Amino acid sequence: MFQRPQHPYTRHLLSAEPKGRPPEAAPNAPVVLETDDLKVWFPIKKGMLRRTVDHIKAVDGLSLKLRAGETLGVVGESGSGKTTLGLALLRLVGSNGPIAYCGKRIDALGSTAMRPLRKEMQVVFQDPYGSLSPRLSVGQIIEEGLTIQSPQLGWEERRARVGAALKEVGLDPDHQDRYPHEFSGGQRQRIAIARAMVLEPKFVLLDEPTSALDMSVQAQIVDLLRDLQRHHGLAYLFISHDLKVVRALSNYVVVLKNGKVVEEGPSEQIFKQPREAYTRALLAASFDLAVTDRAAVAT
Repeated sequence: MFQRPQHPYTRHLLSAEPKGRPPEAAPNAPVVLETDDLKVWFPIKKGMLRRTVDHIKAVDGLSLKLRAGETLGVVGESGSGKTTLGLALLRLVGSNGPIAYCGKRIDALGSTAMRPLRKEMQVVFQDPYGSLSPRLSVGQIIEEGLTIQSPQLGWEERRARVGAALKEVGLDPDHQDRYPHEFSGGQRQRIAIARAMVLEPKFVLLDEPTSALDMSVQAQIVDLLRDLQRHHGLAYLFISHDLKVVRALSNYVVVLKNGKVVEEGPSEQIFKQPREAYTRALLAASFDLAVTDRAAVAT
C-alpha cells in the first residue's frame, strides 16, 4: 500500500503534505512584535498560608523579533511553553519583560488601553470544532469582532465585509447564514481564519491551526495562510509540533524545551543543520529519520 499504491486517490493521500516555502519578508520591513528576556512564571503555593515555595517556569527568558510579512515558528514537545508564549505576547496571561507592538511598549497596558489594539492582534485556534459557537451562524461568528471594534458600521456594511472575508478564504459568501455543523473541519478552520482576517490584523497567532485536520486539508490551509500573508503583509507566530508544516510556513524557527530556547535560527538552517540533540530528535520524530542520541535527548 505504501510502497506501490495503485489507485490515483491513494497516491494523492500518500503524497498530500504541506510543500513549498514561506514568502520572504522585505529586508526593511517594520518590526511588528518584539520582546526581550520574557518570563512567565506560575507560582507553586503550599501550606495553610499558601506561601509560594517555587515556580513553574513556563517561559523562561525568551527574546524574539518579528517583522511584517514574516513567520516565526515555535516548536517543541507538549508542555514546552509554546502556547503560553503566544498568550503572553497577546497580553492574555501575565508576564515579566518588555513587549513592544509596532514600536510601542504594551506590557504595562491595562485591558482598556489594550482594547483598540485587539483587532490588530488576532488568533486562530487549534480546534475548528470547539472554537466556533454552534448557536451562531457563520456570519454572526465572523462579524462579532466587527460589532465590538467597529460599532459605527451598519448591518449591510458588516454583512458585506463578512462576505468578502469568506470569499478571501475560499468559501461562498452566500453561506454566511449557515451554521458550523454544516461545514467540514477544513471549512470550519477557514471560517476561523476569516473571523481573524475580517478585522484586518497586522499580527496573527496561529496556535496549531492544522493539527486537527487531515494531511490533504493541512496543505490547503498552509497555502491559504501563505497567500493571505503575501497579500496583507501579515506577521505570523506559528505554534506547532508538526515540523513538516513548520518548514512550509516559517522563515525563522525557535525550539523550546521546558520554557527555554534550546536552539533558534533561519528555518532552513534548523532543518538541514540542527546543532542540538533535542532538535535532532524532534526532526527524527517528524521526518522518520535515524537518530543516534535519543538517550541524550531523553535526559
